[in-house]
Amino acid sequence: MKDERREMNFILHPSSFCLWEILMSVLAETIANIQPLDDDAMNAARARQDQLTKPTGALGRLEALSIQIAGITRNARPRFKHPAIITMAGDHGVARQGVSAYPAEVTPQMVLNFLRGGAAINVLARHIGARVVVVDIGVASDLPAHPDLVSRKIAHGTRDFSIGPAMTRDDARRALEAGIEIVTREISRGADIIGTGDMGIGNTTPSSAIVAAITRRAVKDVTGRGTGVDDAGLARKIATIERALALNKPNPNDALDVLSDVGGFEIGGLAGVMIGAAARRVPVVIDGFISGAAALIAYGLAPAVQPYLIAAHRSVEIGHRATLDYLRLDPLLDLDLRLGEGTGAALGISICIAACKILDEMATFGEAGVAEKSE
Repeated sequence: MKDERREMNFILHPSSFCLWEILMSVLAETIANIQPLDDDAMNAARARQDQLTKPTGALGRLEALSIQIAGITRNARPRFKHPAIITMAGDHGVARQGVSAYPAEVTPQMVLNFLRGGAAINVLARHIGARVVVVDIGVASDLPAHPDLVSRKIAHGTRDFSIGPAMTRDDARRALEAGIEIVTREISRGADIIGTGDMGIGNTTPSSAIVAAITRRAVKDVTGRGTGVDDAGLARKIATIERALALNKPNPNDALDVLSDVGGFEIGGLAGVMIGAAARRVPVVIDGFISGAAALIAYGLAPAVQPYLIAAHRSVEIGHRATLDYLRLDPLLDLDLRLGEGTGAALGISICIAACKILDEMATFGEAGVAEKSE
């Protein structure tokens, strides 16, 4: 039956996803609202960059980044006052296969640490003046109520995808739409640039599975040590992913199928965040490997999301390079990061803010009374 469905999906829409399944849904409506970057704003930003008191192009990628953000926001001089980092947490049934160096109990413990403000993401968010939005989208235990915890639990963790699909297609869609709903709410509260983050023991395993499925690269070429498994653990992780892909046969032309077969709830939620932010012309600074896997899902569902994504950094995880290449994203930083949580995204947001401040606050030759380059 699944093979027949795949064939029908491919006939209906070979480039991405099965439109017939999500017509009239929040997901479909949001995807339809993603528009190209605004050329007028980009041209105005480029013209201003050329008049600032510096040699043309002297600030390198900061200039290009500010122009991209102008196009995203439809504002030739964008300013950011309310950055937000959405960190989603979920557990993974496949962690029972011994693919992580840490026990699953760490996921809820770290969520509570986020809520207390004691994690790396809290420190870096404070550094840039960002709000951290902590979301339980699939933690395997019931967390205590907390005023800063957003509960959108799809289930108590995904199923073990080495013995069957990680989730149903309906649950995959629910995760995506939860991300859309959360980012829409944050934007309505004033968030003007979004960072993505994750927490979930074992989540580099579904991320590697997603990358292998969509980019069609060998599992061993996109699977790293995650939280630090030894050689035996890495071999077990690779074998588990290979077994899962052979069993579930995710369709690379159907991102919803990939997500439901081998994904995670937090990965689906972050993909929804990206789609929802793009539909509202808000830039999304994606973190590392797990956010990259989410970006692959978002791009598979909505290719128009790509120019709204800004890659904060290149993770140590070997699959992240393949992810960024597939998405045609050039990361801002390469700092040997592999923590997740949104830590790299926070640093990336700081660079976006700096790039836009240069565009907005730096004087032009005319304003400063400085002679321009002679012809």
